[in-house]
Amino acid sequence: MSTIDEEMQDPRIREAALTVPVYGQLPFVPERASGCDIFTRDGRRILDLYGGHAVAALGYGHPRLVQAIQEQSSKLLFQSNAVALDIRADAAEQLIRVAPRALERVFFVNSGAEANENALRMALKATGRKKVLAITRGFHGRTAAAATVTWNADKWYGFPNKPFEVDFIPRDDIAAAKAMIDDSIAAVIFEPVQGVAGAYDLATEFIETLRSETSKHGAILIADEVQSGMGRCGHFFAVQAHGIDPDIITSAKALGGGIPCGAVLCTREVAALFGTGALGTTFGGGPIAAAAIAATVQAISDEHLLSNVREREAQIREQCVTGPVTRIQGMGLLLGLVCDRPAVEVRDALLEHDILTGTSSDPNVLRILAPLVLQAKHVDLLSQTLAVIMPTMN
Repeated sequence: MSTIDEEMQDPRIREAALTVPVYGQLPFVPERASGCDIFTRDGRRILDLYGGHAVAALGYGHPRLVQAIQEQSSKLLFQSNAVALDIRADAAEQLIRVAPRALERVFFVNSGAEANENALRMALKATGRKKVLAITRGFHGRTAAAATVTWNADKWYGFPNKPFEVDFIPRDDIAAAKAMIDDSIAAVIFEPVQGVAGAYDLATEFIETLRSETSKHGAILIADEVQSGMGRCGHFFAVQAHGIDPDIITSAKALGGGIPCGAVLCTREVAALFGTGALGTTFGGGPIAAAAIAATVQAISDEHLLSNVREREAQIREQCVTGPVTRIQGMGLLLGLVCDRPAVEVRDALLEHDILTGTSSDPNVLRILAPLVLQAKHVDLLSQTLAVIMPTMN
């Protein structure tokens, strides 16, 4: 085979020739994966501590998830929300079972951005108000409303106008939260752990203030748990670690263990404001996605993965402040390793040793978004590799 023919078989070259070039891609091509390992077409075995942007909650090839998808595919590949489905009801029951107790209704969608888009729309309609507050450094998606509440989105927003007024509360600033949340505010949206910002975990007292002030002023509190939810923070949802119930939680990424899906969970009171035709989606709550959601929730529960997440977090905190890492922030397996040099340098050096991690909008924070099935030996390898390949700067 000629060099030209070989190049044309490279997916990186083929994608570059056929798709809109908006993604910076890593220098390997996955061929298959199992557990926490990715196997590449050129024979490498890479330990995945990034989980496809926090999607692969159960790792790769988890038998329970694979079986659920296969069985549902053979029975009913798709039907829309024009008909009721047992598997959709199963998925809703499983989600409500593990959610904060006040959240008793589910609206299924396709992605995190779509979940946030609908949550914001619901809050504006429920309150009849025109202004939303978000938190500095937060990220909520790239669609019109979700991007409106995303910090610094103006540089790529693209739409000529924004759909509502927005302002940003400085993160962890309790005094500012009390001053800014008033009777004009429709909603406050926040990430309990700000994933894109480098796994920055908001303070409990700040989150409690958001809850008390929104309740006082009749505003809707939306917890964006697209990245922090589904067991990633050692609880099914990170707000459970803070002991507060929001009015709405949005979920996606790990929700289906790898199948695209999303959900808006809300209180009975919020749900009562929306009747036939008020919300809609073609693919949300489809049978394959619903089967994946139910299987993922059940596996996390039955296999005690929440306790595993907490154990691996403790191990990472104990062993991985080494080499370039000066401290660790975040919660569970949504962690930011704060480095003494640009995180991209650390990521690239780890990848040369077959360990995949991620960067963030904070140039000095390396992100860990490992599958919830991560093992102690994997953390040992990360610690040893950090110490060897990236010694502390003098």
